[in-house]
Amino acid sequence: MPVVSVRARLVVVITLVAALGLGAVAAAVFVVERAATMRQVEDRLRANLESARFIVEGDDADPLGWSSPRAALEDIVRRMSPDDNTGVIGVVDDKIAYLPGVPLDVDLRQAPGFVPFVIEAAAGGEPVLGTYADEGVNWRFLAAPVELRDAPDASNALFVMAYDVRAELAELVDPGRIFVLSSVIVIVVIAGVATIVAGRLLRPLRRMRETAERVSAQSLEERLPIEGRDDVSELAATMNAMLDRLDGALDSQRQLLSDVGHELKTPLTIVRGHVELMNPHEPNDVRETQELVVDELDRMSRLLQDLSSTASLHGPTPVQPVPTDAADLVTQVARKAAGIDGADVAAGPVADVVAPLDAARMTQALLQLAQNAVTHGGGRFVIGSHADAGQLHLWVRDYGPGVADADKQGVFERFTRASAEVPGSGLGLNIVQVIARAHGGSATVTDAAGGGAIFVISIPLTERPASGFDPHRR
Repeated sequence: MPVVSVRARLVVVITLVAALGLGAVAAAVFVVERAATMRQVEDRLRANLESARFIVEGDDADPLGWSSPRAALEDIVRRMSPDDNTGVIGVVDDKIAYLPGVPLDVDLRQAPGFVPFVIEAAAGGEPVLGTYADEGVNWRFLAAPVELRDAPDASNALFVMAYDVRAELAELVDPGRIFVLSSVIVIVVIAGVATIVAGRLLRPLRRMRETAERVSAQSLEERLPIEGRDDVSELAATMNAMLDRLDGALDSQRQLLSDVGHELKTPLTIVRGHVELMNPHEPNDVRETQELVVDELDRMSRLLQDLSSTASLHGPTPVQPVPTDAADLVTQVARKAAGIDGADVAAGPVADVVAPLDAARMTQALLQLAQNAVTHGGGRFVIGSHADAGQLHLWVRDYGPGVADADKQGVFERFTRASAEVPGSGLGLNIVQVIARAHGGSATVTDAAGGGAIFVISIPLTERPASGFDPHRR
C-alpha cells in the first residue's frame, strides 16, 4: 500500500475544504440569483399588466375612448416596449392579430401550441400569470383579456406577453464562468501556500523521523534540535528526554551484563579448575571438591537471587507508597533484625511521623543494612530514625571499621564488596539505594562518632509522583 505523507494529506484536506467552501458559495449565489431573476420576471409582467390597464382605461382627467377592444389591443401592442428575452402578441378571436412593430428576442409564434394554451388559461376573463413549458420552450407569460364597457364590437381580445426563462437564467452563465475561473485560481494559490506552510511546519517532524532512523542500540548519541516554543519543540524535548533515558538504560544494561559476567566467571573458573584436578579415586579429594563446588554454587544462587530482587525494583511500579507510621515500622524492623544470626541490635530514637512509603520495601532495605552491619561491622548495631527539613531519615549505625572516604561514593554500586574474602554478591547496598530512589530519596553513609558507620535512607515526607523515579540512574 503506497505511503501518503502527512504533508500531502494536509494539502489535500485544505484544498478540498477550500474547494467545498467555494462550491457552497457558488451554489448559494446561484440559488439566490435565480430566485431574484424569477422575481424580476414576475414584477415586469405585473408592471406591463398595469401599463396595459392604463392604456385601456386612461384616467379621470383624460379618459380614453376606444371604439372596440380590437383597437385598444392594437394600441397596447404598439406602445409596449418589452425587455430583453420577451415576446408580445395580440390575439383576437383565438388568432394572432397584432405583433410589435420592432423585432423581439422571443417569437411567440414558434410554439404553435402556446396560443391555444394561453387562451384556455385566460378563459375566466381575468389576467393570468402562468408558465408554458412545452415544445422545447420554457416561458413565463401574462395573458390579459382586453374588455370595454358598452363596446359595439364584441371581439375577444387578449394581450399576451412572455419571458423566456431559459434565456433569462442564461445571463447568469458568464458571471458563473468568471466565478469558477476565479475559484480555480484561488484553489491553486491555496494549495501552493498550504504546501509551503505545511512543509515548514512539518520540517521538525521530518528531522525527528530522520534522527529516529539513525538511532540504534549501538548509537544513541543523536538528539533532536529544539527550535521555537510550540507543540513541536515540546515534542522534540520529550523525545530527547526519552533518548536520554534509553541511553542510560542501555548503559546500565551493558554494565549489568559486564558485572554479572565478571561475577559468574570467578566461581565457574574455580569449580572447573577443582573438578578437572580432582582425583576420583581419592575419597578425601572428592569430598573436599564437592564441598567447594556446593559452596560456589550457593554463592551463584545468592547472586542470582539478588539479581532477581534488583530486577523487580526496576519495573514500572517498584514501590507502592502509602501513609505509614514510621515509628512502628522501625520498631518492627528492629525485632526482625534481632533474628539475624550474630546480630546484637538495639533500638535507637525514632521519629513519630507518618510518611508515604512502601513498608515491605523499606523493611527489606533496613534488614539489608542490618545484615551488612552483622557481616562487616561485627554484629552490634542500632536502628533508629529522625525527621528534619521535610525528610524522614531511617538509619542503621554499626560499630565496625567504618567506610573509607574514598569508598563512600561507590559503596552503593553493584557488585561492590569490602573484600574478596567477605561473602556476599555485592548487590545488597545497591538494592538499598534503588529502594531509596524509588521513594524519591537517597541512601548515604557517614562516619559515626566513636567509630563505625551510619547508613542513612532519606525520603521526603510528602509523596512525589512516580514519574520522578529513574531506576537506571546510578
